[in-house]
Amino acid sequence: MKNLRNKTFGHKVGTYLFLSLLTASIISCSSDDGYYNVIEDEFNPPSAAQFNDLRETALEQHTETAIFNAEDGITFTSNDNAVLTIHPGCLMQNGEQASGEVELTFIDIYNREDMLPTNKPVMGRLPNGDKAMLITGGEFFIEVRKDGELLDLGCSLQLLVPGDNTGGVDNEMILWDGIIDEAGNLTWEEMDLDEEGGNAGIMVEGEHYYSYFKSFGWTNIDKFYSDPRDKTTMQVKLPEGFDDTNSAVYLSYDGEPNALAQLDTFDDVSKIFSEHYGQIPIGLEVHIIFTSAEGDNWRYAIQGVTIEENAIYTFTLEETEVATENELKVALEVLP
Repeated sequence: MKNLRNKTFGHKVGTYLFLSLLTASIISCSSDDGYYNVIEDEFNPPSAAQFNDLRETALEQHTETAIFNAEDGITFTSNDNAVLTIHPGCLMQNGEQASGEVELTFIDIYNREDMLPTNKPVMGRLPNGDKAMLITGGEFFIEVRKDGELLDLGCSLQLLVPGDNTGGVDNEMILWDGIIDEAGNLTWEEMDLDEEGGNAGIMVEGEHYYSYFKSFGWTNIDKFYSDPRDKTTMQVKLPEGFDDTNSAVYLSYDGEPNALAQLDTFDDVSKIFSEHYGQIPIGLEVHIIFTSAEGDNWRYAIQGVTIEENAIYTFTLEETEVATENELKVALEVLP
């Protein structure tokens, strides 16, 4: 051990210690500008196109099609055992009864692990214009085209939906129309039965929902989530480089697997997503879900929190994981 007193070795040790301290000083220059920012400086956020491609791919995986003759109508059973009936002679083209070969497109979605990748949350429009979360008995997209042209319905189609798909039937469910805005986000508005001219309605038959309506597009069997506690707003801040074009923030309410809320407002200055309607119960246990793209995969992070009044929640890049769509869906499925 006497050679520890060697001047050359001592010089090397001193140099090593100096460089180590210098490196530590650079990396840990402040509590806000630490190693996380070194990672972030090297990180290239995804484009809006990459994020949208993931969503479109997820929706395509839920899309079913069928070819049939318009004069004959069709009874179609989905992979989730929803049964759609379009009666013979019911399809119209330019005001006349359609004929010949036509194509049905059908999508049905029932739970959060399918709602999130497809960007089909259940946010319903309140009478005052605000939005609040719904509990779903099923979301459905239905349309029929002939040579690429969308047809109309001259009479009501019928849709029979198993209650087992959402844990049982609920007599309080009503019908909703889906409206997709320019950003691609979906909002549900209560179906105007008067406007449908008595050609729409829903009832429970045994363990099924029996619904009928006279319009193509997105339709939902839903009711508003109800909680008597005082309500609040909330905000979520994401890592640098993420905004409402290449990422999204959702809320999964614990105990409600057939529902998913979305924070659909983004402030370009503060870079914060918000639920500014004040519809989230204080004390509610939820999981906040941040999603984006990473190449052909998903980048995501999940935080379990108990809602506090006017709170701001923050995600860092280090918290995120990269996963395939199936891996993301498993992570969502196991949430309480």
